[in-house]
Amino acid sequence: MPVSPLNRREFVKKSAVTGAAVAAAGAVGTGTAEAADPKPAKAPKTWTFSILGTTDLHSHVFDWDYYKDAAYSDKAGNSVGVARVATLIKQQRAAKGEEHVLLVDAGDIIQGTSLAYYFARVDPITGKDGKKGPKHPMAVAMNHMRYDAAALGNHEFNYGIDTLRKFEKQCHFPLLGANALDAKTLRPAFHPYTVKRICVPGAPDIKVGILGLTNPGIALWDKDNVSGKMVFPGLVEQAKKYVPRLRALGCDVVFLTDHSGLDGSTSYGDALPYVENASNLVAEQVPGIDAILVGHTHVEVSSYTVKNEETGEDVLLSEPYCWGYRLTVFDFELELHHGQWKVTKKTAQTLDPKGVEEDPEITKLLKADHDLVVKYVNTAVGTCTEDLSAADSCWKDVPIMDFIQEVQMQTVKAGLSASDAALPLISVAAPFSRTADIPAGSVTIKDIAGLYIYDNTLYGKKLTGAQLKDYLEYAAKYYHQVPSGTKVDTSTLTNANNFWDYMYDTAAGVSYDIDIAQAEGSRIKNLTYNGAAVADDQVFVVAVNNYRANGGSGYPHIATADIAYSSTNEIRQLMIDYVTAKGALDPKDFAVSNWKLTQDGTAVFS
Repeated sequence: MPVSPLNRREFVKKSAVTGAAVAAAGAVGTGTAEAADPKPAKAPKTWTFSILGTTDLHSHVFDWDYYKDAAYSDKAGNSVGVARVATLIKQQRAAKGEEHVLLVDAGDIIQGTSLAYYFARVDPITGKDGKKGPKHPMAVAMNHMRYDAAALGNHEFNYGIDTLRKFEKQCHFPLLGANALDAKTLRPAFHPYTVKRICVPGAPDIKVGILGLTNPGIALWDKDNVSGKMVFPGLVEQAKKYVPRLRALGCDVVFLTDHSGLDGSTSYGDALPYVENASNLVAEQVPGIDAILVGHTHVEVSSYTVKNEETGEDVLLSEPYCWGYRLTVFDFELELHHGQWKVTKKTAQTLDPKGVEEDPEITKLLKADHDLVVKYVNTAVGTCTEDLSAADSCWKDVPIMDFIQEVQMQTVKAGLSASDAALPLISVAAPFSRTADIPAGSVTIKDIAGLYIYDNTLYGKKLTGAQLKDYLEYAAKYYHQVPSGTKVDTSTLTNANNFWDYMYDTAAGVSYDIDIAQAEGSRIKNLTYNGAAVADDQVFVVAVNNYRANGGSGYPHIATADIAYSSTNEIRQLMIDYVTAKGALDPKDFAVSNWKLTQDGTAVFS
């Protein structure tokens, strides 16, 4: 099903129409219509309220890029951070009335920036050395903004359950996860839902049931943190259990906040029996839902409607992008019939915060925390002999990627048993950021963090030569097919099959060509190790991050492969330690050009 975010003209037009409708409906709700009716008791009361939604904030508080140590900027002119979103929320509450507005988030709150890392590892909210930890900046900000509920995102589990539980205690609102269950009892490990009451003078309260659902992929992506502790069944399965319960509790409106996209896709293949992006399926298959706030996929979907296949009723969905780029506004109109509120109209739109000022109260609350992190990321750890750029890393073997591979291989090699140390060792890694750059001269934490933006840990897993070839063929589907004789345009070459940069692994330690003139599955050519062709039964130890090792992005063989090494140390920190220990980062120590793109055997780039 195609998804088309509103363009700017549609957004402005819709904003005006929605604003007028809210103002008119609000006047009726306060009793204006009843005064003109000689028999007000027989006239249905109407009321309006709104649910505001954010998602995938990833610890963006201020409009700041810690990797660049500068105000955030991108080609689209977006701003980031809840400080600006908070101003939009204040405007909505002022325009509609405090009692007419609820605020909900769809997950991925406590991971994603240097700010998040600092309060998880450097000065952890869980405390260290016997000292009590600080409050998480996102808890402080969201408490100030008066959130009513938030769904658990998969990245909530990245720093372990203890950190998540501490964050939960610091929040003045529930973290919801109806499909995050205790592994032993299969009972909810978090609140499945919350019920909010909207007070209507002279009429029954409107009861709004908010059900939270998280992503089943947590079982793979954070296997090390959740295995044996929690399980994550499907969204549809749990919604079928809890939506009727909310209706039985007398909820007039049932609203879902899902950390799950709305296109029915899955990145991990059949590794789990549950769909990753299932919000559209929940809307189709579970009757009784009015609207869904969608997260996880980092896209803007202003308003999207799915018809429930059992009732024929429309379910309204919206996804407000990520990082505080947008704020979703769900507007509901209701009428009171025989003592029961019924939804008569619902609309959704996304608002852009880039034109408003940051909330000065959030600045006052969190500027000191922000300054601490700025100081931390600007800490020098060594030097670099020349500029290392990731600009071409998605189609060329560049030294900055070899830096990652070298650190991974050195670390795994040092931790192997005597028997496994005799096996050939290789590494795989993905280009997470095309804008990453380690400058010549002083190297700081932010330079390395900008290259390795995720909090991944390291594994060594065993693959045969045949399995390795399958792995690399799977990676090569990242490229669009470009027949021989056709000019290669890097602007259209990559990201085929919705295979994003962070999903694309290249290998070090073996040599190979990727022939983009060939069909998918037949692109890996001349795969060799130490100059000899790789044999199908040859066994390799592969240095790989935990996300990929546990099945992330659906690579073949790796999730079930034997483990030769594992560590809880983050790869980013290992890279920082490498530079610190050597003093100088010199590509002569690790840069090896071992893979290239070809067209029918001819190299594409010199």
